[in-house]
Amino acid sequence: MKVHVYEKAFLSIGGGMLLVFLGALAFATLGAGIHLPDRAGSIDPQAVRTTPPFDDPGVREIAPGKYEVVMVAQAWSFDPAEVRIPAGSEVTFRITSPDVIHGIHVEHTTINVMVVPGQISEMRYTFREPREHLIICHEYCGIGHHYMYGKVIVE
Repeated sequence: MKVHVYEKAFLSIGGGMLLVFLGALAFATLGAGIHLPDRAGSIDPQAVRTTPPFDDPGVREIAPGKYEVVMVAQAWSFDPAEVRIPAGSEVTFRITSPDVIHGIHVEHTTINVMVVPGQISEMRYTFREPREHLIICHEYCGIGHHYMYGKVIVE
């Protein structure tokens, strides 16, 4: 008889935990705006440096208060390594890699994506307050991985 009580308790706790985790997932998706980055297309990894817009990485104003950052993650740097934008700007990051898998994480934001050779990743974020954000590579990419960083300066 005691066995059934323990089984019911275990199933109840497991079911409760499942509901809590699903609630956390729903909150992250709907309430906090955390979602998977868009796959914006494909690119030949061998031709990244000769294919627009990655042949000229940098920051571009595409509309008032809206910017596009075209970035290349390569062993062991980000190009551009420094991004300067005004506070209140909505920024669209377009990023790819010509060599190996990298990651990009911009501290204190929801920007966190794996950068795969041959794939263009796109993510948007609005930088509301002046601040300096560190950009780090969160996927081990070789012996110089710890030198791979940059920054977003919101002015």
